[in-house]
Amino acid sequence: MALLAAVLVWAVLRPRGLPEAVSAVPAAGLAVAVGVIPPDHAWEEIQRLGPVVGFLAAVLVLAHFCDVEGLFTACGAWTARWAAGRPTRLLTAVFALASIITAVLSLDATVVLLTPVVLATATRMGVQARPHLYACAHLSNTASLLLPVSNLTNLLAFTASGLSFTRFAALMALPWLVAIAAEYLVFRRFFDDELAAPLPSPDPAGPPELPLFALITVGCTLAGFVVASALGIAPAWAALAGALVLAVRALLRRRATALTVVRSAAPAFLAFVLALGVVVRAVVDHGLADALHRVLPGGSGLLTLLGVAALAAVLANLVNNLPAVLVLLPLTAGAGPGAVLAVLLGVNIGPNLTYAGSLATLLWRRIAQQHGQRVGLGEFTRLGLLTVPATLVPAVVALWLSLHVVGV
Repeated sequence: MALLAAVLVWAVLRPRGLPEAVSAVPAAGLAVAVGVIPPDHAWEEIQRLGPVVGFLAAVLVLAHFCDVEGLFTACGAWTARWAAGRPTRLLTAVFALASIITAVLSLDATVVLLTPVVLATATRMGVQARPHLYACAHLSNTASLLLPVSNLTNLLAFTASGLSFTRFAALMALPWLVAIAAEYLVFRRFFDDELAAPLPSPDPAGPPELPLFALITVGCTLAGFVVASALGIAPAWAALAGALVLAVRALLRRRATALTVVRSAAPAFLAFVLALGVVVRAVVDHGLADALHRVLPGGSGLLTLLGVAALAAVLANLVNNLPAVLVLLPLTAGAGPGAVLAVLLGVNIGPNLTYAGSLATLLWRRIAQQHGQRVGLGEFTRLGLLTVPATLVPAVVALWLSLHVVGV
């Protein structure tokens, strides 16, 4: 527990901007060296996480080179044009855009690539940036429910659930829509003053052309996920194919180097995920799994799903959502896909309550500060206290309905 706490504190503070792996890798090595976790258990955990981490690397490369192609800049310009100088319409457009980008290209794309574009768009329009800035943070978590590729937690849950790619998406489609709608209603109420502020005339600048090559590549990659799942092939191969197409195109056009491609895969973060998995496995082996097993509700009804999701949300805010899902999935996998997906709702929606709830929120805060935006802890928490219960409860109900209508 002390090693896990040290790793998470380092990830939150990141002294001198050093990567999370600087603390996680030595912590994992120390856990093995002193016998807290046997080497075979550590290697077993690395093997279990290896395919998921490879999938994540491919998606990160794909998202990076979509940005190189100008996809995010073009989306921001089209958003400003459609909003026509009205903050409420801009918030609606940001919700739609962030939800799609999070679902298709992962939450990291929304946090790292879309957030600066949204801030620039709000500044150019002369509107208050706060509602749209917070929307990027919340939707990077909430809107990551739809597809297995939308979030690292999804990839882990997808593996544990035993579902196909299309079945996973079918079961999560209704909870995804309900969660986004509930979040939107809370945002409209919470930021009512900023959204009602008078505006200058809208920006007359026309949007750039959409990068068709990037759009077609992303579309083919999504189709590849479905086909690969139907054929029993790991979806990581489809993600790798899409990433290679855009990366090779950028290399041939001299818009990237081999080092750029490697860096876009965030190798330090991937090492952090593997090392964190080893540390979490050590904690699980030493009693955390037994303690959680005693409080996890049994059964498959609506109240059970609500209880599982609530426990997952609480644990995510205590130890971060990635360790939470690593701990809870082995305990719930035996109860079937419903319990696994309930855990996913908790660890994806729950982190909107605190900064430490997810790595994406920590990264979003850093990016906001780099662009001169002050993000207050009190305001973030007040908004989270409203959105998390208002979003989590109807999303779990929607999951319960999906399980009965779609089936598993």
